[in-house]
Parts: sequence; structure tokens; C-alpha cells
Amino acid sequence: MANIVLVPGYWLGAWAWDDVAGLLRAAGHDVTAVTLPGLEADRTDVTGVDLATQTRALIEEITSRDLTDVVLVAHSGGSFPAYETLDAIPERIARIVYVDAGPVGDGTALLDVIDPAERTRAEAEAAERGDGRYTNAFDPTADPEVLDGLSDADLAALRARAVPQPYAVAASPVRVSNEARLKVPAHLITCTFPLDQVQAMIAAEHPFFAELVKAESIDTRALPTGHWPMFSRPAELAALLDEIAG
Repeated sequence: MANIVLVPGYWLGAWAWDDVAGLLRAAGHDVTAVTLPGLEADRTDVTGVDLATQTRALIEEITSRDLTDVVLVAHSGGSFPAYETLDAIPERIARIVYVDAGPVGDGTALLDVIDPAERTRAEAEAAERGDGRYTNAFDPTADPEVLDGLSDADLAALRARAVPQPYAVAASPVRVSNEARLKVPAHLITCTFPLDQVQAMIAAEHPFFAELVKAESIDTRALPTGHWPMFSRPAELAALLDEIAG
């Protein structure tokens, strides 16, 4: 049995992990799925919510329950607070798993590594809304590869339950400095990019994966699907996490 902590990506709460979490619990693991600050279903005021806010909450989730030997699993943008958490409490983390994500270097924000057009869109929408947040349409005609494998029911659920993302989180640079984080085994499950392409990107120190080249242990695995494998291939994702957790 492992202590597995599941961190969702942008727009999503703990509910996104329901299917995967259920399968992991059935396999005997102790599983905690978190909803990061600013992504609560009923929250409209995200004043003061930035990456540091989310990281503090994730650290508190782990330390308040006195969890050790944690397998910390982060999807997409959830990798940013997860990596800062690893930096802060590496002694509690047995493994860190990035699901279609990777750790960027110190001083890098998510907005620095995404497509410039998407950055412009996010900035404009957050300014227009006036509440410091921006949305995702989950439109397969606009993002066929990213949304590959999702059923109509999946898409409907995402549109109904996803919440606007705090812009300040995406604009916050990662802050890491503890060399002990590099000793924790790192695992990457790639979905939207082929495995050989991701391995080449890691070797080239691409900004998406800038920190992986520094890690003492890197394990890369492929789960070909779109960017949301917890919906499109939950059983296969759970099986990979079960194997990684040991």
C-alpha cells in the first residue's frame, strides 16, 4: 500500500480523479485527491490566490495528515505546486509522477511555456472578466489532439464542472532551491506527445521538462491518448500509477 496524493490540473478539482482514485483504492492504496485553492466549485473571489497559495495548501494537506512515503501525482498545471511541494518537503515524498506534464525550472511560470496565442487569450479573458480568472471551452474542434479520447459524456462533464482558472497562478514563477528534491525518483507519463519525442525534449532540456534532466532517477512511460487520461483512459492510468507506487 502506498500513500498516493493526486493533484488535478487547471480548471479541475479533486472530482477529476474519481475514477482513477477508486481503482487505486481497490488496489489497496491510501488515496487523497485534492482541490487546490481557487478551484473550488463555489468560489468566485480568487483575490490573493497564486501559485504559492496552492503550494502551501498542498504542503498542509500532506503534513497535517502526517503522510510520509508519498507518491505525489500531478496532472498538467498541477505539476507546478507539486514541484514546489517536493522542494519544500522532499523527505515526505517517495516518488513524484508527472501526468502529461513536467517540472519547469526556477523562475519559470506556466505562461512562459505555453503557446503565445493561448497566453494572449488568457490575459485578455482575465482582464475582460474582471475577476482574475479565465476559462477553457473544452471544444474538440479547436483542440482535437488535446481532447482526444473523450466521449460526449466526458466533454459534457468537463464543461459542467470545470471552473475558471486563477490567472495569478499561471503567471506565478516556480520557486525551487532545495537540491534534495533532485534525489526523489521522478516518473513521467506522456499522453499527447510520443515517448521518443518526450525523451528527446528532456535530453535537450526543453523548458517543459527543464528540471527532469537534473533528477537522479527518471522513468518515462507512454499512455497514448489526449491530455485528460483520467477521463479517457482511467483504468490504464490507474494501472500505471499502481505499478509505479509498488
